[in-house]
Amino acid sequence: MNLHRKGRTALVLALVVVVAMAFRVSWNALRDIAGAIGADSTAATLYPFVVDGLMALALIATLVLAGRDRVFALRVLAAYTVASLVLNYVHGLVPELHGQAVELGRVAEWDAANWVLVLLATSLPVGSIYFGSDLVAKVLHHRPAPISPPIENMEKSTETERNRSSSDLAVSTPAPITPNVTALPRAVAVGFLKSTPAVTPIERRAVAAESTRPRRATGRVPEVARTPRPKRTADELLDEARKATAGWPDAKLTAEGIRREVHTSPANARALRDALRAERGVQVA
Repeated sequence: MNLHRKGRTALVLALVVVVAMAFRVSWNALRDIAGAIGADSTAATLYPFVVDGLMALALIATLVLAGRDRVFALRVLAAYTVASLVLNYVHGLVPELHGQAVELGRVAEWDAANWVLVLLATSLPVGSIYFGSDLVAKVLHHRPAPISPPIENMEKSTETERNRSSSDLAVSTPAPITPNVTALPRAVAVGFLKSTPAVTPIERRAVAAESTRPRRATGRVPEVARTPRPKRTADELLDEARKATAGWPDAKLTAEGIRREVHTSPANARALRDALRAERGVQVA
């Protein structure tokens, strides 16, 4: 890491040296052009900073800005680079510019070319004021976009936040359950039966009121929250028990076996056992 940092520092220093030497070469040509268009000695000395200095400012702006502002900075950089190149090229074509022996306001012999070159050279300072101020304002008002964390860190932070939120959830106290006792109708006589024992009432619990707050799935649904099974009458229970135990021997005809087969309460199972034994003529114990 230390060697990598030293290499980058050396590269930046070398770039600064090269740019400084290139500016010195361009400074000579732009100074002579400024003297040819009527600038005094001080203005001619500062003229290269106006052109090449704005190029450096536009380059820095392209590294800071983004989007349309960056495109604007690149266009300014390209325009002033081309302008500096043209003026340096003209300085090389006209030897009289080197000793400032040309006529004042005359940069080229051809009138049309001279008019264009003088317009270009005189408009660059005004453009530097306008474009330079605009670029500085854009840089000062620029707000860099926030750097998003890597996807792995985002997943970890999301998982941590989820675990923290789930552990902080308050356990809601269920509403008190009011028992609702509903008695089954009395069984009617079936076949040669004179009467059947009364069926013990089955206790049915009321379903808790639904909460308005959303609940997260936590596994097994409580019994009170389940949809109650349709209630069967005594005749339906007896008919279902008769079909389920049709092939059973008398010894197997017990209340526990009927309860498991028909899925009913122990009291109903005992009543069904007595009724089925009575149908078969088995003496009820």
